[in-house]
Amino acid sequence: MTTTMNKIRVALAIAALTLTTATASLAQAPLKIGYTSVEYVLSQMPESKQIESQLKDYSTQLKNQLDTKYAEYQAKGEAFQKGAATMPDPVRADKQKELQNLQQSIQEFQQSAETSLQQKQQTLLKPALDKLQQTIDAVANENGFTYVLNSDGASPVLLHGPKEGDISDLVLKKMGITPGAASAAKVTTPAAPAASAVPAAATKTKTKTKK
Repeated sequence: MTTTMNKIRVALAIAALTLTTATASLAQAPLKIGYTSVEYVLSQMPESKQIESQLKDYSTQLKNQLDTKYAEYQAKGEAFQKGAATMPDPVRADKQKELQNLQQSIQEFQQSAETSLQQKQQTLLKPALDKLQQTIDAVANENGFTYVLNSDGASPVLLHGPKEGDISDLVLKKMGITPGAASAAKVTTPAAPAASAVPAAATKTKTKTKK
């Protein structure tokens, strides 16, 4: 299990935040465009640390389950290698099939754990993103911004903009958060649990092999 944290792009979870329209009519007011870094604002919100902590705990639970499965596989694999030479053919075939099934179960669990972790992240992020969306709407209305763009991403929606168009700090202040007071770390998610390389299932020979 690696503890290296992967940086969230939150692109899928925050698609709705890339463009916010204020209630002012274009015909009644001049066009005013603002932008914000969703990642920056999220990193400043108290919820970000709580989300990261919960994701770590959940990832640890998945890792423990995977470790248990892998330990069982190793123990049975070693027992098979020690006794394979003296086993009747039907018994040896059954043991090989059991090891193959355990190996497949481990691989399926790893795939399931990755999906489960991503779903957990989205579930934990939703309340914070909803709060952020509501605050962006309020700041846009109060300050006369017709549109608000998200400046995050490898290919950000915003390519250029004046500093005065950045409403990130206004959004934080609206939520009662002092800009820059929190850690600059982004909300991140642990990598999916991974067991040590799973050995190939035992072969149908009587030769003992080390994996």
